[in-house]
Amino acid sequence: MKIGIPRETLPLEKRVATVPDVVEKLHGLGFTVAVESGAGAAANFDDDSYRAVGAEVLPDAAALWAAADIVLKVRPPSAEEVALMRPGTILIGFIWPAQNPELMQQLAAKQATVLAMDCLPRTLSRAQKMDALTSTAGVSGYRAVIEAANAFGRYFNGQITAAGKVPPAKVFVAGAGVAGLAAIGTAANLGAIVRANDTRAEVADQVKSLGGTFVKVDYDEDGSGGGGYARVMSEGFQAAQRQMYATEAQNADIIITTALIPGKPAPRLITAEMVQSMKPGSVIVDMAAEQGGNCELTVPNEAVVRHGVTIIGYTDLASRLAKQSSTLYATNLLRLMEELCKAKDGVPVVNMEDDAIRGLTVIKDGAVTWPAPPLKQAPAPAPKAAAAPVEHKKVAHGHGSSGPLPGKTLAVIFAIAAVAFWFIGAYAPAAFLGHFTVFVLACFIGYMVVWNVTPALHTPLMSVTNAISSIIAIGALVQIASPAAGTDGRPDSLITWLAFAALVLTAINMFGGFAVTRRMLAMFRK
Repeated sequence: MKIGIPRETLPLEKRVATVPDVVEKLHGLGFTVAVESGAGAAANFDDDSYRAVGAEVLPDAAALWAAADIVLKVRPPSAEEVALMRPGTILIGFIWPAQNPELMQQLAAKQATVLAMDCLPRTLSRAQKMDALTSTAGVSGYRAVIEAANAFGRYFNGQITAAGKVPPAKVFVAGAGVAGLAAIGTAANLGAIVRANDTRAEVADQVKSLGGTFVKVDYDEDGSGGGGYARVMSEGFQAAQRQMYATEAQNADIIITTALIPGKPAPRLITAEMVQSMKPGSVIVDMAAEQGGNCELTVPNEAVVRHGVTIIGYTDLASRLAKQSSTLYATNLLRLMEELCKAKDGVPVVNMEDDAIRGLTVIKDGAVTWPAPPLKQAPAPAPKAAAAPVEHKKVAHGHGSSGPLPGKTLAVIFAIAAVAFWFIGAYAPAAFLGHFTVFVLACFIGYMVVWNVTPALHTPLMSVTNAISSIIAIGALVQIASPAAGTDGRPDSLITWLAFAALVLTAINMFGGFAVTRRMLAMFRK
């Protein structure tokens, strides 16, 4: 079957649904690929780059839609594009069925099968490779900080110059989803002081891990909703949240808002009064502008100045990094095509028994199947049976239990041990007695220290080996400080050199282990 890639018609949209590197992989699944001329030009992919990987370049949209069995898009199709669609076509892209009921009816009338990338069940771990919303939000969050930096009149990081001290910028991020976390990480990496808030308390650790400070609303209510999204909060929570936002607005130089609730207008978080309370020259980037905006004064697709504050309402943030976002989106679509065409024969199979594919499919052969039924919950693990009480067997001695040894038995054992030590001390050579004493001390230290080491900044295995190495080092130092005497009464140089070698090798092992540990930990730091 033939996959068609049309040029996006929505104003300001520069992305393309697939890129030349992915075209080759689609061919490997058995598909042929056709691209409308100029489809990738705005994302820096010219027609020749598609031809070089075997894609057919068609002159216009009419030819593309007429030839394609499967159409991959970024934005929802326009009415004109639906009119060009062949009956029975498979359409894959962002559809937003809740916001576009008329489009859903038009597509159903075409007997189309439609897979909406915005309807992917994001709680399925196996679906993460197809999660285009996450890919897009990450790019948008990064770009939001870049737009803020462009409009802001100072450095993000603090500096001390010959002309004076420059304080770091203070950034407040409202909403710590994927886009918000990307904005937090980018602003923190630029040196800003970052504070963030989210209705979901579980994201606090993620905010801190990216270098931000989580600001909690003084109201006990959790905002976790279905599918990893936030939900609408109570009036009491919203009042406490507004009070907190008013305080943050007075102190912040830059505010980035990302709050969205699926199927509903964006919640209003920043009022006109809050904007007026901000310092002149401050910046607000409203990432929810396309859904109505989180700021009361936002104008979609424009950057306006109100009360000395620049309010950016661009709806094409991901498109402003068109090459990067197109590449990520094309990879998400490739992973979906791999799921649809596991046989690699160029024939996609929409398996409605697959939870991920069922969630994506909003129209199947002209029948509207949206919304998808709730995901089946995994059965709770069966409770473990209570362990049967252990019965202690009677024994013939002492009190008849298998517990601690009775006092008489312990006394006998210690008496035998004392006699053995006296015998060794009286008749064994002096050199043996010294070695034996070190051995006993090492065994005692090994039992009391090695097995009680708490692994804090290294692995349990490394903590045990380091503890053992410490015991070897102590033993070697004892031998070097008090060298064993040879047969002629002089220090035994062989034992001394062996102790020195043991000390050197042990030191290498210990310091090398800590060096490796530091390198491992550095992999998880920015």
